[in-house]
This record gives sequence, structure tokens and C-alpha cells, in this order.
Amino acid sequence: MFHKNIKLILAGLITVWAVYQFSQGNIMNGISILLLAGIFVLFYFKNEFILLAFLQLRKQNFEGTKKWLGYIKNPEAALTVKQQGYYNYLHGIMLSQTNITQAEKYLRKAVKLGLSMDHDLAMAKLQLAGIAMTKRRKREATNLMAEAKKLDKHGMLKEQMTLMKQQMKKI
Repeated sequence: MFHKNIKLILAGLITVWAVYQFSQGNIMNGISILLLAGIFVLFYFKNEFILLAFLQLRKQNFEGTKKWLGYIKNPEAALTVKQQGYYNYLHGIMLSQTNITQAEKYLRKAVKLGLSMDHDLAMAKLQLAGIAMTKRRKREATNLMAEAKKLDKHGMLKEQMTLMKQQMKKI
């Protein structure tokens, strides 16, 4: 796992190589090499292991998700702030199946670091509301559900919210 700044340094060096190819008259080589540099820039903004972990999570393969997240040894050095948020978000989702105390810790950290998509933030807050509800903290769960409802602009989590409200009435 590369440090996040090493990816930018590699992209810069490859760009210099592409400029050299352009100066030599090898236009096609220069274009191809610039595309290679673009891959490193892309991986600076979108971490490759997090992308692969999301792919595994979409397939409901939690073991594969754990494997890909396990390749990130030092998240603070290797990831940008938003990527750290998604790293913690993925850990929180996976741990919510087994250990809700650890899941709450990861999800709170993900919300604190920030997630770039509103529906991801709404999902994290809805998960936190479910955890608060299981720990009998009704006021906190209600607040988190209200925040999640504000963030869910497309109504993707409407069904889960109604189920959670029905369960909250039993508490």
C-alpha cells in the first residue's frame, strides 16, 4: 500500500516522461503515458482497495470486503480524509452484523470524518440510530433518524425508517 503522496509523485514523474516523449515527436507514446499518469491521479482520489471492498460488499461477500480492507495497513497515511471516512463506514457496516459496540465506534468516526455522498451519510446515521435503539437510547435514535431522513433526498431508506419507527414504538 502506497502512501497517498507517493501516488502523486509517481504521476508527476510519469507526466515528465510523457512530456519528454512529446518533445521527441512520439505523440502516441506521450498520450498513452499521460493516460498511465491519470490512473495514479485517479487512485489518489479514489482508493483502489476501497473501490474493490465496495464491489465485494455489493455482492454481499463480507469476507472479500474484509480481505480488501485488510490491505490498508495505515489508513491515516494511505488515505485522504474522505477515504478514511469510507474506510470506517465499511468497517462499521461489516461489524454491525456481529459487534454493535465496535460498529458504533467506526460509524461515529465515519460520520465525524465525513462521507461525500448524502445517502451514505444517511445510511450511517440510520445504522447509528438502530444501534442506539438496541441500547435503549430512544432520544438519540430519534435525533439520528431525523437527520437521516433529511439526508435521504431520494427516499431510498424510507422503508427501513418506517420499520425502525415501528420498532421504536415498542420501546
